[in-house]
Amino acid sequence: MNLNQQKNMTAQLVITIILIGLAAGMLSGLVGVGGGIILVPAMVLFLNYTQHQAQGMSLGVLTFPVVLLGFLKYYYECNKAGTPISFKVIGILAIGFVVGSYAGSSIALKIDKEMLKKIFAVILFYTAFKMLEWDSAIVRWVKGIFA
Repeated sequence: MNLNQQKNMTAQLVITIILIGLAAGMLSGLVGVGGGIILVPAMVLFLNYTQHQAQGMSLGVLTFPVVLLGFLKYYYECNKAGTPISFKVIGILAIGFVVGSYAGSSIALKIDKEMLKKIFAVILFYTAFKMLEWDSAIVRWVKGIFA
């Protein structure tokens, strides 16, 4: 996401950011994950942030006071690289994260622990699959079979 997009956020972009925050918050409440597993990949895939920007903003959203030094390091280094971290995006994500976390934890308390383990495993597997780009490799392989 470039600086102009950060300054002139469209309604669609704000809604996308809110949805990412909600999803991360819900999954955090549901299975105890959110930042590294949901926020970072979502910001990279859907908002076109760099990995460093996404990781820095994830730190800002999740535990700002606890990881202040790590966040500040990302903040200064991303600014130096010309890819600044957006406090506006952090704030919007945090709102969705709080609401989603409450909803996700409410749902989790109603789900059997064995089912919750399975949901957690599927989320981890899916995230690893996407981050390793195995989905693209499988699509290329299948296309090669039928080409």
